[in-house]
Parts: sequence; structure tokens; C-alpha cells
Amino acid sequence: MTSETFKKSSRGRTPTGQPNPIDVHVGNRIRLRRTLLGLSQEKLASLLGLTFQQVQKYERGMNRVGASRLWDIGKVLEVPVGFFYEDMDKSVANQSPRMFSLPDSTPECLKEDDAEFDADPMNRQETIELVKAYYKIPNRKAAKHMFDLIIAMSKTTYNNNSEDDK
Repeated sequence: MTSETFKKSSRGRTPTGQPNPIDVHVGNRIRLRRTLLGLSQEKLASLLGLTFQQVQKYERGMNRVGASRLWDIGKVLEVPVGFFYEDMDKSVANQSPRMFSLPDSTPECLKEDDAEFDADPMNRQETIELVKAYYKIPNRKAAKHMFDLIIAMSKTTYNNNSEDDK
């Protein structure tokens, strides 16, 4: 056997050996949802039967998340598997291992116009802090009233020239 036989697999990595951006995106979505639920890496690891170091590696994209593990993570974090792929930039999607091996094949779903959309508000620190604060309200009846107030305010239309907007 030659030394080539024992060469470390680069499966799923970029041609430069870096973690695949799709794996990094999935890891970021795991971290986002874990954080929104107020779970530590240790708690998530415990619920999955893993070490917290493994959760860290998943969240950084250093280790790829297999389909069955992603299913378990989705169940524990109470989201569908598709959640982990939402809001992926086209530039990230274009870096799948298939795209490296077939660079001339762009899937139809990626052949959209280049209109840029606002960043997902679920990725904003303000959103995370708001959700955490909401779930820390000990009086759940008061929390429900606050929720109802926010929903009502979000449905209210204001005159663009209103003093409240300035």
C-alpha cells in the first residue's frame, strides 16, 4: 500500500481544506436555535447523547452533521430539518461538494435574480436578547399580555409623517 491509501479524506471540505461553508451555515443555525431556547452546549449535548466538544465542532462546521444526527438535533431543538438550511446565501450554496466537482452546473433554484434581501431578523442580536428576556419573565400571564401588545403594535399602521417615527 502506498501513502496515498492512508491520505485523510477531504470529503465535504473546500478545495483548500477549510470546512465547507454549508456545514458552517448549518452549525450557525444550530447555535442560533440553541441560543434562542436558552440551552448551553452542555445541555444540548446531554439531550443528544454527545459531548459538548462535539456540539462545538458541529456549531463551528468543523465536523459535518449526518442526516440522522440532524434529525435528532431538529427534534431536540423543536424545528424541522429545513430550518438549518434557511436563509443560506447563494454564494454559500454554490460551495457544495457537488458544485466543486461540477462547477458548470448551477441548479435552477440558484438561478434567481440578484435582488438582495434584508438580513434575517432571527440572526440579529436584538432578536435573541428580546426572546431571551421574554422567556425570563416569571409572570407568564404578564408575558402573554406583553406578547399580545407587541403583536397588536406590529399590526398598527402609522402615518409616515408621524412624530412617533422621528
